[in-house]
Amino acid sequence: MYTALKQMREMNQRDFGPGIGPREPYLYQSKKLDLKTASLRFLHNRCEELRFRPDMEKAEKKDGKWRGTSIAPCQIPYNMQMDIDRLCLERELERFIDSGIAEDAYTVYYCYLEMFFGRYGKSKKMVELLSEFESNGSSLLLKHRDHYSHSVYVFALGLAIYETNKPFRTAFKTFYHFDPRDTNKAEDRKAAAFFLEYWGLTSLFHDIGYPFELPFEQVMSYFEVNHKKRGDSSLLVAYRNVDVLTRLGDAAAEQFQKIYGRSFHSVTELLAFDITQKLGKTYGFTEGYLMNVLENKPTHPERFGCFMDHAFFSAARLYAELADTFGDDLNAAHVDALSAILLHNSLYKFSIAFYKDPSMDKPTLAMDQHPLAYLLMLCDELQCWDRTAYGRNSRTELQPMSVEFDFRGSQIRANYIFDEDEHDKIQAYKEACRQWKKNGCTGDEPRLKAYSDMAGEKKRFQRDIERIVNTDGIPLNIRCTTAAASYENKHIYLSSSNFLHIHDFAVALNARYTYDGREDSVAPEQLEKEFETLSLEYKLLNINQVKSFSRYLHVINCFYTDRPVGFSMLKIFTWEQICQFAPLEHERWVRDRQSMGWQYGDAYEKAKVPRGYSEKEYHKMLREHMRTHVLAMDGDLKSEEIWAHYEQLPEEEKMKDWKPFNCMLKLIRKFDGVRIYELETDEHFPDLSQH
Repeated sequence: MYTALKQMREMNQRDFGPGIGPREPYLYQSKKLDLKTASLRFLHNRCEELRFRPDMEKAEKKDGKWRGTSIAPCQIPYNMQMDIDRLCLERELERFIDSGIAEDAYTVYYCYLEMFFGRYGKSKKMVELLSEFESNGSSLLLKHRDHYSHSVYVFALGLAIYETNKPFRTAFKTFYHFDPRDTNKAEDRKAAAFFLEYWGLTSLFHDIGYPFELPFEQVMSYFEVNHKKRGDSSLLVAYRNVDVLTRLGDAAAEQFQKIYGRSFHSVTELLAFDITQKLGKTYGFTEGYLMNVLENKPTHPERFGCFMDHAFFSAARLYAELADTFGDDLNAAHVDALSAILLHNSLYKFSIAFYKDPSMDKPTLAMDQHPLAYLLMLCDELQCWDRTAYGRNSRTELQPMSVEFDFRGSQIRANYIFDEDEHDKIQAYKEACRQWKKNGCTGDEPRLKAYSDMAGEKKRFQRDIERIVNTDGIPLNIRCTTAAASYENKHIYLSSSNFLHIHDFAVALNARYTYDGREDSVAPEQLEKEFETLSLEYKLLNINQVKSFSRYLHVINCFYTDRPVGFSMLKIFTWEQICQFAPLEHERWVRDRQSMGWQYGDAYEKAKVPRGYSEKEYHKMLREHMRTHVLAMDGDLKSEEIWAHYEQLPEEEKMKDWKPFNCMLKLIRKFDGVRIYELETDEHFPDLSQH
């Protein structure tokens, strides 16, 4: 339910007649309670009135002035803006689940940061650094897979589990002192909003410390080129001056003393205390023991099997971002998110629970001990599908390409799907298993990661999860099958769409409306400031336009690269090329507007202008209230219908669909240093036979 949108619709229909919007946003639903259905249902239904402020609503009623931002400040009610922001997150998560690509993961991060951190620009380096490091440096490693899209999948999994699993929902509500009954709707909404904020913090940023682990692994991979095992003879690197990252500022130290009643000098001390309070008694360790472990993790990796724990750096790096963003508003739930991140990789498994050592006889983690840590460990293990392999060995392993979830009955049924074209590998593995058994099971059991862990008799994948977290309240049923690979939603083009400066491109593209080709003469800080005045919805309009650029290049047989190649460089789009991609841009705009609840209408252009408004100003504000547009389209549209609609547009409107992309030709060189080239037909390819 989108309450504020409904209220605005009722007001508009009272003042301007029936059929006036905003339209009720659709809710995706499937016959199965799958990942997409469950996670989007959480956002659509359980998060009703997310971030609403009664004080703003009261002030608006008192003085008749809106506090909400749409295309400009003070155009719509504040709570209506909050509804639209939530709808943005719902739509971007839906888009990501459909595609799984990094560019769509990016906009989920963007929505979260805009909604809960205040604005994306301040924290963009924290988000973009992980993607940049992985795509550029991970190919040097023996084993490494994507963690950027992975984290958004983990986020979606947690939403789905909270939505469908009553035992976990009850444990979470009880832990954070909410009424655990779902029938108490007001409390249930508050708990859902709280969960969304702190689960988002935990899941989306749990791997941002990988840029600290990657250099360590690069050295190890280079040294292990002759298959030497890690140990006393390993060459390795370690970190010094870690306190630069972990020390608490005076304000933060004072804030945590208020919360916990004792003083801390570093985030390491704080998290050692927090984890010991939650788990120390159950697992039999002291704060001193844990503090010693944490102090040695970055400085003496040889004491931990010659591995560097990215989780330590993720927690420390995120703390610095939280302190900078929230200052005196830091709270115990922020610390819970940090300690959950710290626990999720090796700390809990090998220094607390010793889960692979049955002689230690430690219990599995229960959901009521630390709900955020419990959920992160569970989802982090389950999310092993559709992860880009970067490492040299990882690229040859057999990993699931997709998964089918069924969350009905407070269970998790997961069918991991492998590419049927890998039949030869699977048959070779099965034959090796037969020979191994025939030989009396001597020697190492054959493995084919991760297929063997799921399909093998020992069910290692499910068993390992059940050795980490207590699944009594969330029974697991894991199986695997094969199917034909499908990449139709992946949008994989010759150009790599992993722009390192998507946000910068969007800022510059937005500036063309004001400066019309004079963007280069304006300070970037001014362009950023103007972009920040937009609502999340309109920022995403610009961002999604940028994301579509590689698709349009593909359509016109062009691509971009940062390497010199033997093709003609594209300096400006020809009219023939424009005629190919401009209708596609119009289609993107129409479908985006439709998904956000806009509909066709011109009532805003005909309304009588009240005193105190200019005609242009009032009609634009009314358009945002009604969420109707003369260029929008209604119904179940075919591409051909939208393209025909484009052909009927005035030339001025058509220009809006192609002119930005000539601007992109300049921007992409300015920001990324890449060039755009035209693919030639076969008969025009350069003759390489003499080279």
